[in-house]
Amino acid sequence: MPRKRLPRVGELVVATVKQVFDYGAYVTLDEYNDLEAYLPWSEVASRWVRNIRSVLRENQKIVVKVIRVNRKRGTVDVSLKKVMDSERRQKMLMYKRLKKGENLLKLVAEQLGMDYDKLYDMLEPKIQRHFGDLLGVFEDAALKGKEILTKVGIPEDVAEAIYEVAKTHIKIKPAMLRGMAVLQTLDPEGVDKIRRVLMHAYDFMKGDEIRVRVYTVGAPKYMIEVTAYDYKTAGKTLEAIGKKITEEAKREGFRMYQFQQVE
Repeated sequence: MPRKRLPRVGELVVATVKQVFDYGAYVTLDEYNDLEAYLPWSEVASRWVRNIRSVLRENQKIVVKVIRVNRKRGTVDVSLKKVMDSERRQKMLMYKRLKKGENLLKLVAEQLGMDYDKLYDMLEPKIQRHFGDLLGVFEDAALKGKEILTKVGIPEDVAEAIYEVAKTHIKIKPAMLRGMAVLQTLDPEGVDKIRRVLMHAYDFMKGDEIRVRVYTVGAPKYMIEVTAYDYKTAGKTLEAIGKKITEEAKREGFRMYQFQQVE
């Protein structure tokens, strides 16, 4: 659900191709109320392409990177070729989690007879701090009960409705392990760098078999939660994520980086 009118330069966004021309394409940004953006022909592919339609088709879902934003005119230009495969996979996984979370919250709003936007605005301050993302609210409710919701200040009636929806629509996994990443950098673009490093955790997701969730405990500490069908799989996955995060933090020149499993 968008909370900004325009995206920022460098941001990855999910887009739907609307019109394809010889010189480029027009897409709509799914996370920004279908805001129209322009994808130039030169930004479609890193290799030479004879026909742009061999890469793009109308109604296709793609992940693009924002390369220009004119806030005065309200226009946005995007690139397809500047998106790495790992970034595309991560973004689509996050987007699918977002849409599933939104659909479940709509069911909660219907049960409570509440306006969806008002319900979301009430939960939004607690989502990133305690649950990682919107779907994480329902996953935690299914795994730990409604008490995990009321404990962070979610009203009893809302917590009950979320729990009831979660019981029906969320499959509870038996094995869950957590790891703590400590990341510090003095780089002016440190927030974006930390986000890029942590996003690599989502490379290890495998549908319903292995789920990964990342959320802040309070900078510079970040929690990585792995849920799988058994502890052996969860443990190996968490170990691999920790190794990847420390490798990327080292490559990015972080001042401090460490990772360890927590209880």
